[in-house]
Amino acid sequence: MQVHITSAPSDDEAAAIAAALAEHVGETVEVYADGNDDPVAVHEFESTSSHEAHGASSGTDADSGASTREQPPNSSEDLGPTEREARLKSEIDDILEGGPEKYREQLAESEKLFVRDRLALWFDAENCELQFEDGRFAAFDDWHPDGVGGETDDRLPADGLITGGATFEGRNLHFMANDYTVKRGSMAEKGVEKFLRMQQRALKTGQPVLYLMDSSGGRIDQQTGFFANREGIGKYYYNHSMLSGRVPQICVLYGPSIAGAAYTPVFADFTIMVEGMSAMAIASPRMVQMVTGEDIDLQELGGPDVHARESGSADLIANDEAHARELVSQLLTYLPNNADEKPPKQESKPPARAPAGIDAVVPQEPNRGYDMTDVIDRIVDEGSYFEVRPEYGSEIITAYARIDGRPIAIVANQPASRAGAIFPDAAEKAAEFVWKSDAFNIPLLYLCDTPGFMAGSQVEKDGILEQGKKLIYATSSATVPKQTVVVRKAYGAGIYAMGGPAYDPESVLGLPSGEIAIMGPEAAINAVYARKLSEVDDPDERERMEQELRAEYREDIDVHRMASEVVIDEIVPPSELREELAARFDFYEDVEKSLPDKKHGTIL
Repeated sequence: MQVHITSAPSDDEAAAIAAALAEHVGETVEVYADGNDDPVAVHEFESTSSHEAHGASSGTDADSGASTREQPPNSSEDLGPTEREARLKSEIDDILEGGPEKYREQLAESEKLFVRDRLALWFDAENCELQFEDGRFAAFDDWHPDGVGGETDDRLPADGLITGGATFEGRNLHFMANDYTVKRGSMAEKGVEKFLRMQQRALKTGQPVLYLMDSSGGRIDQQTGFFANREGIGKYYYNHSMLSGRVPQICVLYGPSIAGAAYTPVFADFTIMVEGMSAMAIASPRMVQMVTGEDIDLQELGGPDVHARESGSADLIANDEAHARELVSQLLTYLPNNADEKPPKQESKPPARAPAGIDAVVPQEPNRGYDMTDVIDRIVDEGSYFEVRPEYGSEIITAYARIDGRPIAIVANQPASRAGAIFPDAAEKAAEFVWKSDAFNIPLLYLCDTPGFMAGSQVEKDGILEQGKKLIYATSSATVPKQTVVVRKAYGAGIYAMGGPAYDPESVLGLPSGEIAIMGPEAAINAVYARKLSEVDDPDERERMEQELRAEYREDIDVHRMASEVVIDEIVPPSELREELAARFDFYEDVEKSLPDKKHGTIL
């Protein structure tokens, strides 16, 4: 490259110009002055390869090719965190301390974990990790204006509500967790905003949501800006509704959740209450006393026993915090991430008890009780049985399990509880279980052994017809593969609710103990032949006639007659029932069903 300069430089100036330009343009530079034909300075550019040829003598490791040239002062390799970053980290550390220490001490007295320790329990384990947190600095200016939080009651770290993304048992999910040390986990403007954003992101990602609730409700003294706003706390439940059936929503309740905070647990698909520490109610005991005059403590008002046995709002009760985590870990193994996916399969395991014993477990006499779980244990993979709402409506079992590694949802009558008759609470429980299982693509298995829906004035008051129609509606609307087994008696409308032939099951199978009828033999004979029998004076003759009529009736309703008339698809040897079900669930895995074109039904 040639460079011409109008004024004559000194020799040193010309050499400096040539050297600088050669380094800049990467080629040899000749400097000319005052129109002379000969250059006043020449600088030859040395390429990288030339440096490498010189090896260590030119500042380069000849073997590795790595530069050993000394770095200039203040290069990036010499820089580290500044005081500005150190200050930020100090602020974050202060936020992670949560609310005032005196409230941390109260947690220990209640045997509850501080929220940060709770998150560590959930996400600091194999295949589990807290990926990130959103909004740690929420409400920061309200309590930390000078960079020093202090130990005052006005501390509002993260505004008392933590949200973020995590990996749990190898699966991504969104989470929220109340910090009870901050205003007893109450909800205010910034925390509400974080909660809403978390829900809205879950709608976008199609990943499950975990709610770790420990909240006293809305922060009454700060309600402006979040209570009735379009994007306020009321939007929680709108978002819950939009998420419902889209992604699994699981709530663990660690403390008193009152008023607005009590709706998240009941909107969730599954709610777990922790024994001895959790409760939920529409109003606090103090408010109840003010409104109604009733004097009641929080556990009596809305503790785990109330909601597991009486209201049905709690699906499971955990012994402690670690047990709650274990229950959620098990539950997620049956659920997909969202409604577009199928539930995850696992390796097949043989049942805990031999299928050959099924026939011996089921009595032939329709009125003799037995435990249906003795049948289930001989059908499903060992260790896979997971019952939900076991203490509510116990005459129907609702449980998840696996057959040959495939998740299934079991709806089974329980003859050991109220003879397996369907009461309103059991119908409600089963309807909701069928509904949510269908939403998440979990195939249904009905095990039928019921005298039908219960009759009487009290069940009418309790809404037997209302709850019964919901179960029938849910069964009718389910589009997942359905298999029904008539284990023993299937009387009255019980066969309708339990996925009978009219309800589009992929198969209806019968065991040799099965019967299908409008009513049982005793009731039928009394209803049809009562007058005729009353006319027989001889007791022995009357007994003989009753036995004959009963035998004729049972022959008419026997499962062989039903198979002969193709009411059911097949009579299966009980010892082969597991294999039969596994084959049919596999065969019908991709069955396509459609519902009539409409906005939605009106039953539920």
